[in-house]
Amino acid sequence: MAVRQLGEQVINQIAAGEVIERPASVIKELVENAVDAGASQVDIVTAAGGKTLMRVADDGAGMRQDDLKLAIRRHCTSKISDDDLFDIRTLGFRGEALPSIGSVARLAIQTRHKDEDHAWAIAVEGGREQPPVPAARTRGTQVEVRDLFFATPARLKFLKSDRAEAAAITEIVKRIALAYPEIGFSLSGADRQPQSWPAARGSDPHLARISQILGKDFVDNAMEIDAAREGVRLSGFAGLPTHHRGNAQHQFFFVNGRPVKDKLLLSGLRGAYADVLARDRHPVVVLFIDLDPAQVDVNVHPAKADVRFRDAQLVRGLLVGAIKHALVQAGHRSSTSNAAVALDALRGTSGGSYSGGSYSGGPQPSAPAGQAGQGGYGGSYGQAAAAARWSPDAFRPLETAGAPAAGFAEAPQPGLHPQNGFADFAAPSADARAHDVPVETEKTRLPLGAARAQVHETYIIAQTGDGVVIVDQHAAHERLVYERLKEALAKKEVARQILLIPEIVELPEEDAARLAERAEDLEQVGLSLEAFGPGAIAVRETPAILGDMDIRGLVQNLADELAEWDTADGLKEKLDHVAATMACHGSVRAGRRMRPEEMDALLRDMEATPLSGQCNHGRPTWVELKLTDIEKLFGRK
Repeated sequence: MAVRQLGEQVINQIAAGEVIERPASVIKELVENAVDAGASQVDIVTAAGGKTLMRVADDGAGMRQDDLKLAIRRHCTSKISDDDLFDIRTLGFRGEALPSIGSVARLAIQTRHKDEDHAWAIAVEGGREQPPVPAARTRGTQVEVRDLFFATPARLKFLKSDRAEAAAITEIVKRIALAYPEIGFSLSGADRQPQSWPAARGSDPHLARISQILGKDFVDNAMEIDAAREGVRLSGFAGLPTHHRGNAQHQFFFVNGRPVKDKLLLSGLRGAYADVLARDRHPVVVLFIDLDPAQVDVNVHPAKADVRFRDAQLVRGLLVGAIKHALVQAGHRSSTSNAAVALDALRGTSGGSYSGGSYSGGPQPSAPAGQAGQGGYGGSYGQAAAAARWSPDAFRPLETAGAPAAGFAEAPQPGLHPQNGFADFAAPSADARAHDVPVETEKTRLPLGAARAQVHETYIIAQTGDGVVIVDQHAAHERLVYERLKEALAKKEVARQILLIPEIVELPEEDAARLAERAEDLEQVGLSLEAFGPGAIAVRETPAILGDMDIRGLVQNLADELAEWDTADGLKEKLDHVAATMACHGSVRAGRRMRPEEMDALLRDMEATPLSGQCNHGRPTWVELKLTDIEKLFGRK
């Protein structure tokens, strides 16, 4: 077959296949044009998820008649000066959007320039242009797109439901609105509930717009980011590790005001949160990168969603370093939403409301087992019966009431080396509670307060000046041990303890072989092991900071994780991963009773340790309930 030149309409349809993927792609191009035109208000209307109608109106500069004729031609643009593709300072620049849309849909444009006496209108239907005609309109431009893909009906089959397409449009508008808080946006139509984001004012318009779109909850649980290096500036907000999501839809990146989804930036974000988030959780961030346009290529993707940095490692290093610095500065800070979730759960258990000294509408507390029909808690809540059954022994520590009850006996627990601040930790606790110790007013003024009790041998209850703090002892100590291990790794001073009798751990041959191959790496974190036959490993030394521990369980977990390691990972990442696993095995376990001084020591260490607001897996280590919220639960306020 002979080579031939394609017709203009076919060329435009091919271009539309690259630029116009779905209705959201149309909205993106049209809203970006409105922003480039200097609009202060952009109004978007859709129907059927954008399949039958999309209308974008703005109050920007508008176009003259001659400009309008050229705007619907391919590669005609006002946004490139001196034909320099490496000095792009606008969102659009290719001049492909309008002709591409006109080739597959019914396109109508009305526009009025400030110097024109009236507006002009032009229409393009399936690639066929109509001449411009006078129209009535105030300053600005309105672009209306109807019957998307009517000229290429096969592409309609690849669109999703109206609801899904409408949601994609909302997502696009939100991303652009985050980048330009000084512009007001509205989104309405028969397929959605109206939404509006007024132009943000005040000293920090970006923060105001973020609050409009992501909610005050994110603002309350975000860390401000502001860093610069070699002409690249990073600013914005990153959520606390305990304020996370199940997917990456709440990660917003902007490069010179352009919303992007770049793999380099996503990779850097994962690296920054690697120590504080579980693998299946995702942080919430709104980050802006500003740099010389010559240092970034925005012309590598038809939809301009990806960018390419001239110095990619500089940008990634800045991103990782700035977020890690902010995480350290946040210290033991934890998400405020944790307390809200706890309070909601407490309210949900009652199922009713408090009114005038009695509960209504919810289930009442039931009588103890075996005492049904003896008055229970009906009417006066069985006060007389309750008084007759009351015994002070029921509120004493278990040890003072005699031998521990079945199931609550204290089993031997792993101890800790004195260097981690918990000397003689493995010794049996004489009393698991701290309520007999007088409250020290000075300690209640500290962020995590004074330890008052331990419940279920897992949670520490501390009293602050205006509330109560609940600490997960295992999660908290896991973070403390991990940070100390990392510090020792950095100084190459990991203290070891030699086992009197080497621990022999039997494993599948392939797992034993992997561990033997990594013996040199593991030795850097204080774990000395060697092959002991074809299917076994002999452990001779362990990190002293971990004290007595489940060596067999640790080695088996390390073998499993080694099988999943990416061989491209650097040594530091691998060693940090090993340290995290060791910290989990060497920290205070749930079920370990603690003395009052041990609980206070743990709280003070948490206050002094960076990132102690969450464990190595991203779970919160503590939750604070304000006294005012607790009083509301009991109807006191």
